[in-house]
Amino acid sequence: MDTVFIEQLTVDTVIGVYDWERKIRQKLILDVEMGFDIKAAAASDDLSKALDYSAVATALTQFIESTEFKLVETLVEQSAELVLNQFAVAWVKIKLAKPGAVRGSRAVGVTIMRTAEGHGAN
Repeated sequence: MDTVFIEQLTVDTVIGVYDWERKIRQKLILDVEMGFDIKAAAASDDLSKALDYSAVATALTQFIESTEFKLVETLVEQSAELVLNQFAVAWVKIKLAKPGAVRGSRAVGVTIMRTAEGHGAN
């Protein structure tokens, strides 16, 4: 299985548990890896046989910008489900970082990996 990736996808959203966080938009940064067999696309040079990472990025951005979750755990789980349900990937790994959330750190966050089989997708 090959890996298609998107690095440093930056999205602004309402995220957090504190009252002040509910009133502002904060930047989140995602690294997304997806299991996808690229052989058919490589052999044909045909975009329709490839995983359209632009479409993945657009779907994730639109979804995240429209949400107002309290926990990054909820947001990353639902983001993984979106990718698994809308795109023909075998698995997805998402690292979601929330910059500036903890003083003295560049970012905090979570990384998850989910499979299509484990989520009933595709």
